[in-house]
Amino acid sequence: MKLPLLEVNQIKKYFPITGGILGRKVGEVKAVDRVSFAVYKGETLGLVGESGCGKSTIGRLLLRLQEATDGEIRFEDKDIQALSPKLLKKIRKEMQLVFQDPYASLNPRHKVEKILEEPLIVHGIKDKKERRERIMNMLETVGLDRYHAERYPHQFSGGQRQRIGIARALMTNPKLIIADEPVSALDVSIQSQVLNLLKDLQAEFDLTYIFIAHDLGVVRHISDRVGVMYLGRMVELTDSERLYEEPLHPYTKSLLSSVPVPDPDDQSDSEVLTGEIPSASNPPKGCAFHTRCKECMDVCKTSRPTFQEISPGHHVACHLYGDA
Repeated sequence: MKLPLLEVNQIKKYFPITGGILGRKVGEVKAVDRVSFAVYKGETLGLVGESGCGKSTIGRLLLRLQEATDGEIRFEDKDIQALSPKLLKKIRKEMQLVFQDPYASLNPRHKVEKILEEPLIVHGIKDKKERRERIMNMLETVGLDRYHAERYPHQFSGGQRQRIGIARALMTNPKLIIADEPVSALDVSIQSQVLNLLKDLQAEFDLTYIFIAHDLGVVRHISDRVGVMYLGRMVELTDSERLYEEPLHPYTKSLLSSVPVPDPDDQSDSEVLTGEIPSASNPPKGCAFHTRCKECMDVCKTSRPTFQEISPGHHVACHLYGDA
């Protein structure tokens, strides 16, 4: 049986809401609410959903940039939430992050060489000559030139800056990269170049990706499996092609039907979602999507559906399937 590189079990992240003169807790925002999934070596898992669904928060929780409220995160069968700061530093060498904004994520006061050198220094590469050679090789690997090492971030285009961000993530030879909407701030033509670069790097360095995005077309292009999130919950998870060809959850169907089809003769109607997204500080009882679902049943309003495997490799949280 193939063991997962990363395993997430019933992870939660609740942010407290404070009020009054004494700043007492008066509520909480359920940004991530009992999410479970696994990521296998060499694959790309896409996470999609509307803004505010919790997908970026999951990325930060996996790296312990934020501490989870509850649940378990295991990387190579190690519980990363139980690690000491010293051991966590070693694990972080294996898990890196590519940020959404390719300009804000780079220090504007540092040249590219110093930006790429910093992770090597942090993780104990003391030989300056070795550090410089690794930097130059990595610049060429991501499609830049060696002389770019002497430039500042503002001297590059958006696509070039994102390449620098990707190079920085690769400097420690990680096994897992979490890409948090890495192409959403780029022009469409540049997006395809960066996506192709990520796929080439995955093959060259045997990388595993968690690819966070809201663009369903981008996710289909790069992902092996896709997880769909709604209001902090995972509602569907399956192979990329199966999700696009045979979506099960009503929310997934609505998302896919809203993707524009580049065919003027296509007359298919999209399923327009009605109503507002509920507040994460006061989510609906039962299924979080029932307030906007055309197939809502009475049980949906009172009982939260179990995230279960309906067919081999296809998980969904919906009362339309399973024992309900």
